[in-house]
Amino acid sequence: MNWLMTSRTTGTWSGSENRRPLGMMATPPIRAGTPPEKRWITFDCFGTLVDWHSGFSTILRPLVGNRTPDVERAYHRFERLLEAETPHRMYKDVLAMALLRAAAEVGVTLSESQARTLPDSWATLPVFDDTEPMLAGLRAMGCSLAVLTNCDEDLFEETHRAFRHRFDLVVTAERVRDYKPSPTHFRFFSRSSGVRHADWVHIACSWFHDIVPARELGIKQVWVDREDTGQDGSAVSAHVRSAAEVCRAVAALYDGSG
Repeated sequence: MNWLMTSRTTGTWSGSENRRPLGMMATPPIRAGTPPEKRWITFDCFGTLVDWHSGFSTILRPLVGNRTPDVERAYHRFERLLEAETPHRMYKDVLAMALLRAAAEVGVTLSESQARTLPDSWATLPVFDDTEPMLAGLRAMGCSLAVLTNCDEDLFEETHRAFRHRFDLVVTAERVRDYKPSPTHFRFFSRSSGVRHADWVHIACSWFHDIVPARELGIKQVWVDREDTGQDGSAVSAHVRSAAEVCRAVAALYDGSG
């Protein structure tokens, strides 16, 4: 099992030898005198950077037809239940099992091989159009970028290839043997990066999986409210509607005006 981690300073990987180095990035810090490698942005991936919902719908529609919205709603409930169980299940198994249970609940018959279409089609989930400009902007501000994901390492590696540049550090559920909203991802990242909370902002769409645990741990949050869920935006460090607003929100949080 490989932990996907890079060093901006050395340009080398601490993971497997066959991965390419990210290379050095000479970008100015947000504030003079603060080393850029001390500024960390962590992201949830699916729903925040990658369009989970439209991607899932595209995969499910050939299997369940016009019952797709019903199956999706049931799926998300079963996914949370399975992730909370012990011992830890691989995410690809959670995907298939949750889909089978969701389909059965709404009266759709699926085979196990059909349920495996979700993990088998993982690489087709699209990156949001506003993601790459945001990532480029944050890198230009001198931020190191990481992902904290409820995903297996091989599945995330498929997603990782869809981005223009690799992330500096990735923490998967497979690596920590736990699923958000448990704080395990955040604590593992904190130990691994050595980041101070003052130099860390977590960016996510999911209130349940990410915003709540980040708040409880005292980590600044930017809530990318892509789904207009109706949660109280005043309860977060910064509330935005799209990735296009993130760089400004992060800069405000770091200079104390956010």
